[in-house]
Amino acid sequence: MKNLPNFITAFRFLGTFGLLFSDVGSVAFWVMYFACGLSDMADGFLARKFHCESKTGALLDSLADLAFVVGCCIKLIPVLALPHWLWFWGAVIVVIKVINQISAIVMYKRCLFPHTIANKAADFLLFVGVPLTVFLESVVPMVMIAVVATFAAVQEGHFIRTRSV
Repeated sequence: MKNLPNFITAFRFLGTFGLLFSDVGSVAFWVMYFACGLSDMADGFLARKFHCESKTGALLDSLADLAFVVGCCIKLIPVLALPHWLWFWGAVIVVIKVINQISAIVMYKRCLFPHTIANKAADFLLFVGVPLTVFLESVVPMVMIAVVATFAAVQEGHFIRTRSV
């Protein structure tokens, strides 16, 4: 039981790899997408429930999240019809998060991925909002995600730079 959360996290890496070889319009893609998203929620919950949280597990979770986001971007960016300003906004969020990691490396000699409530909210909204954007062909979910993700990125940077992590 102690390693179950890390196994679930490892599954997310495999699921992300599977996404890369699936067609976005296929049932297989969306089954893997939702399985990966649910695994993200399950691993942390189980780690806390079974008292087996670890720095290694938290780092693995963050790396699996990053891999999942990158994999989804590779597959979904070509099919998402979003206005240019929204793509720009997304790029600004990415730049803020990269600056946060550079700050962490300079200050602490390692990457830091604070698991704040705002970051969890942004992750959840992204998980739910992407399929809504694809199937409803509406930018509204992505705008809501961008607002929360911007706050989360700025807050993350604040926590890193004020040593609140």
